[in-house]
Amino acid sequence: MDYQAILEEIATEIKPYIGQGKVADYIPALAEVDAQQFGMALTLFDGTQYSVGVADTPFSIQSISKVFTFTLALDAYGFELYKRVGREPSGNPFNSLVQLEYEQGVPRNPFINAGAINVTDALISHFGSPAKASKEILAFIRMIADNGTIESDKEVTESEMLHGYRNRALANLMKSFGNLDNDILDVVQTYFEHCAIVMNAQSLSRAMLYLANHGTDPISQQQFITPQQAKRINAVMLTCGHYDASGDFAFHVGLPGKSGVGGGIVAVIPKTMGVCVWSPALNAQGNSLAGTKALELFTNKTGISIF
Repeated sequence: MDYQAILEEIATEIKPYIGQGKVADYIPALAEVDAQQFGMALTLFDGTQYSVGVADTPFSIQSISKVFTFTLALDAYGFELYKRVGREPSGNPFNSLVQLEYEQGVPRNPFINAGAINVTDALISHFGSPAKASKEILAFIRMIADNGTIESDKEVTESEMLHGYRNRALANLMKSFGNLDNDILDVVQTYFEHCAIVMNAQSLSRAMLYLANHGTDPISQQQFITPQQAKRINAVMLTCGHYDASGDFAFHVGLPGKSGVGGGIVAVIPKTMGVCVWSPALNAQGNSLAGTKALELFTNKTGISIF
């Protein structure tokens, strides 16, 4: 299959959608990002990459980092993790306080904000300190992306700390129900640090290969998690990876995927490749508008989906 030709077709057909929606201006450090950008990359199991547009332009991965923290927490805690965070779709906005109150401080899944904050808390406990947790999260991402230069953007972290009132409220609510172990500000700071990690579409498509290959990197042959854990992460990505638009994404795209409000979306094609698309303008649910359409075009043109 001529993947490069398919990506170039998509780049042409997607042009009317680029810039539709709005960037995540509630995080001031992201408000100035040029919405008129589009990049897409895929990485095959032998390391071959194909890309189009600004696939080498770095951006804030935001909630895509939740895939990697969930991976680490599942590896550390196994099934015990589900005592503090669920695995069901939320059907509500990613930062909903109402659902968390109703369900007594147990987040519905690890990909909504409350769930990812809870997972971050679990990692701080596991690694022994906020600094060690941040270091281990970054080291893991560098390893799976095969890129030792990846860093977290301090400006974005500080911007989120200054304006992240709702995320602090989520942490406080969980703490009030006894479902958060560490200091609230430490947990939220660590959460913002991994959301502020900066990558490009090429590195992110490479980083998803372990999930496309039953938990083992097909290039390095390093096993990060068990096949059963990889299966579960992919399942939660399919059902919960796009917040209250997850069903819509599964319907139109048909792949396990995870979005971030930085405009990135990663997707997994089992036994074949990792994919990432980036376009900063978001739809009403907080997912890249052009990126979602590009992935729909990709699965339509290639005939590849999990269904």
